[in-house]
Amino acid sequence: MSSLPSTSREIRLVSRPNGWPSDENFELAAAPVRAPGDDEVLVRNDYMSVEPYMRGRMNDGKSYVPPFQIGQPLSGAAIGEVIASNAPSHPVGTLVNSDFGWREYATGPAKAFRALPPGFAHPSVFLGALGVPGFTAYVGLHDIGGLKKDDVVFISSAAGAVGSIAGQLAKQAGARVIGSAGGEEKVRYLIEKLGFDTAFDYKAGNILQSLQAAAPNGIDLYFDNVGGEQLEAALTCFNPFGRAVECGMISQYNEQSPGPRNLAFIVGKRLTVRGFIIIDHQARYPDFIRDVAPLVQAGKIVFAESFADGIENAPQAFIDMLRGGKYTGKVVVRLGNAAQ
Repeated sequence: MSSLPSTSREIRLVSRPNGWPSDENFELAAAPVRAPGDDEVLVRNDYMSVEPYMRGRMNDGKSYVPPFQIGQPLSGAAIGEVIASNAPSHPVGTLVNSDFGWREYATGPAKAFRALPPGFAHPSVFLGALGVPGFTAYVGLHDIGGLKKDDVVFISSAAGAVGSIAGQLAKQAGARVIGSAGGEEKVRYLIEKLGFDTAFDYKAGNILQSLQAAAPNGIDLYFDNVGGEQLEAALTCFNPFGRAVECGMISQYNEQSPGPRNLAFIVGKRLTVRGFIIIDHQARYPDFIRDVAPLVQAGKIVFAESFADGIENAPQAFIDMLRGGKYTGKVVVRLGNAAQ
């Protein structure tokens, strides 16, 4: 054990944001590394994820997950390698994912670290296309949205980690897919790289008019990552018995913009509007890997990753991800051994 690291850098929450988070809400600190006990492992994190839902955990309020605690390290998805083990199920060298992100090293029970399947050149894929974002897209489309062949599907934040996979899975199922994204470069990416049927820049003009032009015969399913104006536009454009999959409302997390003014369409059009949290659907993870991993390996699912390097840059990567515009696809922070 003498060759193991003695300290680990970590990011702690030192104050709760009021609106948009800033650097002042975080601090970089050092913590001692604990050697693993019985049936425990010590893992060196190589990659960590920043996700929109983390903003909600920075508030001190009741939610589906406990809030981050002041003075304590944040947590989130991470990929790492076992460097010390007292667990036969997780020998040294095993690649694992866990919820012990925002730190360079983590010690804990082996059952808290899921061993990754072999055959993938870039383990960070298990933070994106084959991680929570891809899993969220899969469950949202099929279990929540009841995706059907020939549906017209609208996806907001379609160049993001969840939306980009949702759009491709919908195309694989035979749907017509429309995406919204911020900027012409991302719009081209959706159409030319991901195979969306059409897309529009939500920053470039009237969102409702853009959606009506993209879907002149209406939409059947809306995969919502944004809320606000885009949800309002979707409600107007829904065909009868349309389905809204409420995955996220990033427009509401930092600035309380007005909610949809046309909720009466839910009644008149007999719409289904259903929110979901992916942690309620863990039993479906093996089905997701069975169905989607071969598509990723065969190159039939394209996934983009945007990287920031060094744990000290994780807070800024998180803030930039929330604001949009800088990154495409899954935002990953490379730590230590993975940094390039």
